[in-house]
Amino acid sequence: MCQINTMKIIVMKKISLCTCFIVFALSVFAQANKLNTKQLVMQMTTEEKLKLVIGMGMNLPGLNNGPTVGAIKDRVPGAAGSTFPVKRLGIPSIILADGPAGLRIQPTRDNDKTKTFYCTAFPVGTLLASTWDVNLVKKVGQAMGSEVKAYGADVLLAPALNIHRNSLGGRNFEYYSEDPVVSGNMAAAMVNGIESNGVGTSIKHYAANNQETNRNYVNSIISERALREIYLRGFEIAVKKSQPWTVMSSYNKINGTYTSEDYSLLTTILREEWGFKGFVMTDWFGGKDAIAQMKAGNDLLMPGTDEQLNSLTAAVKNGQLDIKILDENCERILNIVLQSPAYKKYNYNNKPDLKANALIARSAAAEGMILLKNDNNTLPLVKGLKKIAAFGNTSYNFISGGTGSGDVNEAYTVSLVDGLKNAGYEIDAALKNSYEKFIAIEKEKAPKKKYFFELPAPFPEMDITKEVLAKKVEETDIAFITIGRNAGEFQDRKLENDYYLSEAEKGLIKNVSVAYHAQNKKVIAILNTGGVVDVSSWRNDVDAILLTWQGGQEAGNAVTDILSGKINPSGKLATTFPVSYSDEPSARSFPGKNLSDKPNMGMGGLVMGFDSESIYTEGIFVGYRYFNTFKIKPAYEFGYGLSYTNFEYSNLKLSASTFTGKTIVSVVVKNSGKVAGKEVVQLYITAPSQKLQKPALELKSFGKTALLQPGAMQTINFEINPKDIASFDTNASSWVAEAGKYIVKIGSSSEKILQTATFNLAKEMVVEKCNKVLSPQGKIDELIK
Repeated sequence: MCQINTMKIIVMKKISLCTCFIVFALSVFAQANKLNTKQLVMQMTTEEKLKLVIGMGMNLPGLNNGPTVGAIKDRVPGAAGSTFPVKRLGIPSIILADGPAGLRIQPTRDNDKTKTFYCTAFPVGTLLASTWDVNLVKKVGQAMGSEVKAYGADVLLAPALNIHRNSLGGRNFEYYSEDPVVSGNMAAAMVNGIESNGVGTSIKHYAANNQETNRNYVNSIISERALREIYLRGFEIAVKKSQPWTVMSSYNKINGTYTSEDYSLLTTILREEWGFKGFVMTDWFGGKDAIAQMKAGNDLLMPGTDEQLNSLTAAVKNGQLDIKILDENCERILNIVLQSPAYKKYNYNNKPDLKANALIARSAAAEGMILLKNDNNTLPLVKGLKKIAAFGNTSYNFISGGTGSGDVNEAYTVSLVDGLKNAGYEIDAALKNSYEKFIAIEKEKAPKKKYFFELPAPFPEMDITKEVLAKKVEETDIAFITIGRNAGEFQDRKLENDYYLSEAEKGLIKNVSVAYHAQNKKVIAILNTGGVVDVSSWRNDVDAILLTWQGGQEAGNAVTDILSGKINPSGKLATTFPVSYSDEPSARSFPGKNLSDKPNMGMGGLVMGFDSESIYTEGIFVGYRYFNTFKIKPAYEFGYGLSYTNFEYSNLKLSASTFTGKTIVSVVVKNSGKVAGKEVVQLYITAPSQKLQKPALELKSFGKTALLQPGAMQTINFEINPKDIASFDTNASSWVAEAGKYIVKIGSSSEKILQTATFNLAKEMVVEKCNKVLSPQGKIDELIK
């Protein structure tokens, strides 16, 4: 009996040792064979697989403190979420963190004020797109990614590249442009820059997340052609040019199906047609049906809830979810996990080079600022200018970026007056003191934010009496007026006192301009906004307008670089400024209509929105495509921006007069002015429209010159490929280029075309056959030219 028991113990020990050896071997195998995840998935238990496809919960101040699934201590406090680790197989948890303008994490930890974890607030996406410089955006991405890695995160939830469908979009500041060619190429550059550090990205929000109103419940009804040409095209470009680690599905439905539950969107198009290799995650708490999400190819559910785990567990047990689908979801997640810094045991030090990155932020901000008006060479500021009067609350309280997941916890933000002072300009001290006291009092009165995504409470412009204004005119040489706007998640912007300036703001501009002009002194307006605002009602009052967007933490210094002439402005609009909001093609249908008067409630009693629908009746005529085609004069057109110098275009050449698969376009740009500068060169094409209606012109490529000295020239080259001249034919489910004459238009904006040439396509070309998917449920009464 004793001998038998001893034998049992020996056998059990051998089995235990064998099991340990297998686990150890599998861990080593995973380390050595990063791309071969099938065997690794085979060794996972069903429970481990189920937990891997569900995030570990959310642990953010003001929102559901404590993870809801498999609680672990945050490796990076303030990160948005993490994946489940399988330690016995050497699979670590990876950290996912916001956001598009820089890493968003907690700046302090455990009440320890001796250490800080600040990140660089880079310029917002709209400003970066306004640089029209993919090399610069890649450089910003490299700096951004270096901070992600230094602080121990693995995937940055960025970039965001949804289309500026409407000027009131609450998250437009995060997004690049109204045009998918700009959006896609900017996003690809950002992804390639960030991922050069060995960390990942998540391009978002896929797709048609073009409004915040009812974003979790809106059914976006869009034609197949508009989807393919406008709302999916930027994502297609980004995927093919950068192959991001992950894609984030959006909250909304498209034509009746939640995007995170749509197989045709996430698998048929994204993976099969475009060749995406990474994994798809939901936006936080996105979608409703976890089983449908797994089947659609939405691999990771974030941030993860007990309800989702229970639902999927039951579905596997009762056969509603095939284990083979779950295995595929796990494989795609593991393919990325095994590339992560966490898996490679990167020894992060929490010490990014914030000083170097601040310089990059400053440079990028200046490159994307746009000179909208400059009468009589008001700018750059004349030498010998002695004293400046800065009006407007925002002159002293600059907005570095929007709120919510697109925000950054930076150490500082340089205001306009800070930047001017840093450059040696004298600011009227009495006026500065009055504004700072007023702002401090208003901030103290404002209600405290409960959630990180809330907008700061707005407060009115400080009143400037006639007596004070008269005194400032006598004591100062020039006036600046800064108009500020902020926006963020959960709500779109309003027309009154947001898109349109308030009566107090318009009164300030009018009164200051009249007073200063009476003394032959200049007035300059600064627009520190994240999106489009009305300019038509007041732009004639001032001498110059500089659109600074939201330039990150170094914005004030970058603004001063432009104002002083240290840097020649070269930014161009990547979104149209209409004369009136009613001129926008989507104004009549944005943000749609509610289908119920019963609100949907979220955690913490938050009203999350109503069931609704938004019909994209403008079809493909978004932004400049509409304004140019229907001959609606904008206030400032797409591609517009002034410089302190002038440029001449000449010698436009095409490699062939007949298109046979590729055409090379070249044009010479000369700095014909008196100071050094850069120019953005835009290539548009007007296509034949016998079979399908087409916009008057469409952007197909762009380039930016180097810094050209006066008299210097540079040849800019473009390549036109078949997809560039094709339109999506819904009836044929194909990208088709019609036979006929194509006009190549080279210009400095969508309205200022400076050189043209033509080529012919002898016969119709079917460029790409696509799957018949994403059809709307009924006919859309789309705009027809």
